[in-house]
Amino acid sequence: MKEILKQAYSYIFEEALLEEIDKVAIFKEFKADDYLIEIGDYIKTMPLLLEGAIKILREDDNGEELLLYFLERGDTCAMTLTCCMGQSKSKIRAIAETDGSLLMIPVEKMEEWLTKYKTWRNFVFDSYNVRLKEMLEAIDTLAFMNLDERLYKYLTDKAKVLGDTEINNTHQQIAYELHTSRVVISRLLKSLELQGKIKLHRNKIEVLEF
Repeated sequence: MKEILKQAYSYIFEEALLEEIDKVAIFKEFKADDYLIEIGDYIKTMPLLLEGAIKILREDDNGEELLLYFLERGDTCAMTLTCCMGQSKSKIRAIAETDGSLLMIPVEKMEEWLTKYKTWRNFVFDSYNVRLKEMLEAIDTLAFMNLDERLYKYLTDKAKVLGDTEINNTHQQIAYELHTSRVVISRLLKSLELQGKIKLHRNKIEVLEF
């Protein structure tokens, strides 16, 4: 675990902090589609992502989900930080996009390190800023983009997070995450293919342009 920790965070944290993280953190592996955090959970640990990708979603009163942002290696979740520090229930759902692993940091250590390590304090504040920008971008996408533009952004964002131009989501899965029907998504995907932006294969979508 220590070697993976250094690979993911040595460029962010000093050696002393890395040593403390290694001592107190709980290591957890996950598989694609695992539910890591559920809405309404009390969160007592903060995740540091070592490998893989996680999607963070919100849910409306009708049970419809909205994708807020993705977490990648070296990231943490600002919404989780807020819940930890405020000892409140989670307002987000975290689902593994790929297989991976993470470290869970106890809330008391989070608070202690804010005053003890400048690199930790900067990491927490930077994480808030990055996640806020991504949530504003998600709002702008809903408010100002047509569905075909939202679909293409969804595909390119996912390709960047996965580090792979091939996306294995079904048309129904994409429709669910974009709050529309499978028929509409299939039609828009075909349109994007005719524009030369993607190529449709059996059970996968290849992104040709970023």
